[in-house]
Amino acid sequence: MAKKAASKKKSKQPLVGKELLNKLKDLSHLSKREKAKECGYVVGKKVNLSDFMNAILEAKGISLDGDANSDGRGREASYRIKVHQNGQMVIGSAYTEKMGLHTGDEFEIKVGRKHIHLAQLTEDE
Repeated sequence: MAKKAASKKKSKQPLVGKELLNKLKDLSHLSKREKAKECGYVVGKKVNLSDFMNAILEAKGISLDGDANSDGRGREASYRIKVHQNGQMVIGSAYTEKMGLHTGDEFEIKVGRKHIHLAQLTEDE
């Protein structure tokens, strides 16, 4: 009887990451609540859907908290730019910082029919 009580106290750890996503593929025929239960998102007798949904988002690499490294100034990088009236396009500092570029770095511009490629030049080029 003591073994039975000990095994009941030992709660199953909820699945996270790739393990969670793989399990969800197998459970596609179940409801959201049943999936959460099967993946271990149960507290007492209640299914914790909030933690379950957050775990799915985290496993897929989606953060609702925003960028932890953000300083709170300006807009997020949108990966879109427009041609200005003078014909110029500006690539913002968010992109150059993300790539680790420094003042004076040089690029070769390769123009295609509907695209522009920027190839960073190395010191020997």
